[in-house]
Amino acid sequence: EISSVFLKEIASGESTNPIHIILCFPCTTKPGGGLFLYIQLNSIKQRMLQVCVTFIMVTILAASAIPKPEEKRVVDYDLSDAQHFQNEQHNTQYDHEAFLGKEEAKTFDQLPPEESRRRLGLIVEKIDADNDGLVDLGELKNWIQFTQRRYIEDDVERQWKQHNPSGNETIPWEAYRKAVYGFMDDMDPRDLERENEGFSYKAMLMRDRRRWSFADKDGNDHLSRKEFTDFLHPEDSQRMRDVVVTETIEDIDKNGDGKVSVDEYIGDMYRASEDGEEEPEWVRNERETFAKYRDKDANGFLNNEEVRDWIIPADFDHAEAEARHLIYEADTDADEKLTKDEILEKYDLFVGSQATDFGEALTRHDEF
Repeated sequence: EISSVFLKEIASGESTNPIHIILCFPCTTKPGGGLFLYIQLNSIKQRMLQVCVTFIMVTILAASAIPKPEEKRVVDYDLSDAQHFQNEQHNTQYDHEAFLGKEEAKTFDQLPPEESRRRLGLIVEKIDADNDGLVDLGELKNWIQFTQRRYIEDDVERQWKQHNPSGNETIPWEAYRKAVYGFMDDMDPRDLERENEGFSYKAMLMRDRRRWSFADKDGNDHLSRKEFTDFLHPEDSQRMRDVVVTETIEDIDKNGDGKVSVDEYIGDMYRASEDGEEEPEWVRNERETFAKYRDKDANGFLNNEEVRDWIIPADFDHAEAEARHLIYEADTDADEKLTKDEILEKYDLFVGSQATDFGEALTRHDEF
């Protein structure tokens, strides 16, 4: 906890003692996610203290922002945040993000049409795995799955190098614990157990320890690259679904009774204003959804299985559905395969450009 008196003290430069600040922010949009920030300030000039206080206050405000209704816990996420069809109109931005990935789609949105087509041609050559000059359903589906997983692979690569600088085959739990939670070794035990918004540092450590054990398939307390991927992104691993459900319930279940009430369900998405403002329509719709579809036994609570059905719905292959859609739209000779010319002829279906003017400015050019 950071009191207003404490903030004023360090902001004014009146504090002469070393300052230890630990901020814990549970993530409301991703099961098992979260952030903590550890700062130690020693004999820092007043101006630097003021900068740090400003940063802390801004961070607190950002972390405590109420999630928007579209920020959901559902694991079976779609290929794009965009709606594929809006008012019965086909929205190609969905296809661009499905085909390229969200970040790469932003790159293409800033390109002249000629350059967009050129780069698409290079991508087609990558998709055509057997080099037969045709892109079939399987190749297109594999490509879409690759682009959707690329952000996960990039994140795992970064953290694997960070926690495994020696390039070993595995990472031991104790090395990970020291790197991430080592600061806790010198903390007062009472501070470790002090809760804020239902979280404590001790609970965070125990939560990661449990998830590590789930990911540790061979039980040697070391994680391989694949196991480490499951640990960092359990929502993307079939065998980690149990821990995702458990963590989701822990996040939402504020009274600790092991189940989710309708108020806890709504509270995870929306916090009512203190002035008694009427709930938005989408909140009322969510209450109705809870009663009609989530709470299958109609007892007013969600148990483990009901939470699982909510956040991990029945399998639907988004990648295959999108691949079939793209082939249907671009396959002029109806042979259920796409030539490079067919794809380039409909380039604005697959990728954006300045002509379509959908995205924002960009950063990634390395593939080209």
